[in-house]
Amino acid sequence: MGSNMSGPSFAEISAFVTVLEQTSFANASRHLGLSPPRVSELVRNLEERVGVRLVERTTRSVAPTEAGERLLAQLRHVLDDYQTALESLGEFRKKPAGVLRVTAPILAIDFILAPLIAPFLALYPDIKLDIFAENSLTTDIVARRFDVGIRPGEWLDRDMIAARISDDIKLVLVAAPSYLARRGTPAIPHDLIGHDIIRLRVTSGEVIPLRFQESGRKIEAQLEGKLTVSGSLLSVRAAIDGVGLLQAPLSFAAVDLAAGRLVSVLDDWAPAPMEGLHLFYPSRRQMRPALKAFVDFLRNQYRASSEKRAAA
Repeated sequence: MGSNMSGPSFAEISAFVTVLEQTSFANASRHLGLSPPRVSELVRNLEERVGVRLVERTTRSVAPTEAGERLLAQLRHVLDDYQTALESLGEFRKKPAGVLRVTAPILAIDFILAPLIAPFLALYPDIKLDIFAENSLTTDIVARRFDVGIRPGEWLDRDMIAARISDDIKLVLVAAPSYLARRGTPAIPHDLIGHDIIRLRVTSGEVIPLRFQESGRKIEAQLEGKLTVSGSLLSVRAAIDGVGLLQAPLSFAAVDLAAGRLVSVLDDWAPAPMEGLHLFYPSRRQMRPALKAFVDFLRNQYRASSEKRAAA
């Protein structure tokens, strides 16, 4: 394979990346609006230019070679910059546009994003949101090509730019009065043995333990229950319906606590608050207008709600 290092065309780069992301030439051809032979020719031309095989082809699928994997990782940044440059023209129209891929824990979607989506999309009608609900604290947003993620501050990667969008997260253990009347009210964490706990699961399948502290000493406990869920709204509803005890952020249970649908227990054993939720995104020389609009909107909403609470 001879080396021809005159610059590859954007069509060749785009075909190469799309073939690997779509996992086949047929899928890539539909995505690009080109014939499969043309897509194959573009990839072959790129391989001729760089002098190494980039894609392993089989009858059923394609996969990058080691060289292809390395090139793909670097070209993703190039394509992101290209997309950013095109979308920056939206500044001239004063209308940020394009698709924003967002990954967030279900609880952040339910209680922070949900009420803000309609006003955000009304304000920016040319932006489309693609939201992935993932109860994970380790998602690699660069590798998976997310524009922005949401995560507690203590779990942020150092090389990310972050913006706070919630107060620190205070956990409370709550239950319905009917449940406590039936099963008794625990006075110390040890009393929870034999109780039904509504357990929350993260994306990896791991169940989040109950957390307490005594005299600064942290205590974690995995207890049994009849319900294990990933969804935060479902867990709160189940607690209100008397299914069991639930440890959840205070802000999520506050309305139901005030209304008497839930009561808190073991308050003296509550763990130290976790650092609040943050938006985070990769450091880039030029920030996409759509991403800037999203970040600014959520930061302003948080600032406004904080000022409102302070005034009250």
